[in-house]
Amino acid sequence: MTQKSVKILVVGCGNMGASHALAYHQLDGYEIVGLVSGGKTKEVLNEKLGGGYALYDDFYKAMDATKPDAVSISTYPDTHETFAIEAIERGCDIFVEKPLADTVEGARRVVNAAAKHKKKLVVGYILRHHPSWENFISVSHKLGKPLVMRMNLNQQSEGKMWTLHRNLMKSLSPIVDCGVHYIDVMCQMTRSKPVQVYAIGARLTEEIPEGNYNYGNLQIRFEDGSVGWYEAGWGPMVSETAFFVKDVFGPEGSVSIVAKEAGGSGKSDSIEAHTKTESLLYHRSELDENEKFAHEDEWIDLTDEPDHNGLCKREQEYFLKAIREDIDLTDHMEDAVNSLRIAFACDESVRTGKVVHL
Repeated sequence: MTQKSVKILVVGCGNMGASHALAYHQLDGYEIVGLVSGGKTKEVLNEKLGGGYALYDDFYKAMDATKPDAVSISTYPDTHETFAIEAIERGCDIFVEKPLADTVEGARRVVNAAAKHKKKLVVGYILRHHPSWENFISVSHKLGKPLVMRMNLNQQSEGKMWTLHRNLMKSLSPIVDCGVHYIDVMCQMTRSKPVQVYAIGARLTEEIPEGNYNYGNLQIRFEDGSVGWYEAGWGPMVSETAFFVKDVFGPEGSVSIVAKEAGGSGKSDSIEAHTKTESLLYHRSELDENEKFAHEDEWIDLTDEPDHNGLCKREQEYFLKAIREDIDLTDHMEDAVNSLRIAFACDESVRTGKVVHL
């Protein structure tokens, strides 16, 4: 028996919204009932998809007109909570880009609404659907404890990307907006509870709100003794030197993402490059009787990994499966709130100059 297609309203048609819309367009099981954005991005996206989709400037009017089964939200973070709760209360399942909301309290309200109305809520943690990152996390579990985790994603942005970054920084800092991904990864690697954070930040431009900063570096200490840091900087002044660091080491060795192409000059503000891994370098610390390394380093080739749009398609396959098979998303939702809680604790540390205990 053929299952009924999920009628989905796409809200936000920029970089991520367009990638998700492409997935809905390609996948059996979805029917796009409308594209919503305040600017011209919906027209551009509609043309890319072959035209024919209904276009709306206003979220509420689109909801009234299309009466969707599900809503996909890829707008700026300060709208996520309002749009998600409105759609849930109208009986819709929700896919929402990270971060879930622009406050921890707001994220909790969205989760509570989904639970109350028995609606599915999937948050766009794209790295959870990335086979190469799953491999990276799996190898990290062979390294013993405690772990040292070092990660960054600095973006030397100009043009449209700098405009996007300035708009994002009207409500959030880079270490909150992007940091939730890597905090989530660290929690999966350690499988331990974060106990304290410390972070620093700097405002390197007058083009962002006075209270915000476009460079941040956070440090997390875990209950098992593991430690991790993550840094993120956005803007035309940001250095591209070592902008793509992703590695972890423990008593038994180390594993690093080595993305020679995606980590190259001029790639730091490329959305496509941000999810590339290309290869893993696995090093074991065991020494032989001559105190030489007992094992050669192992290169794990990952060049057949899905591209950015392929990863978005995997996310939307999971969202469809969650709806149709009634998957319990309690842990998924709690993890989204938890990573945001830790990110905002780091933001608090930047603003107060103090260690924050969790």
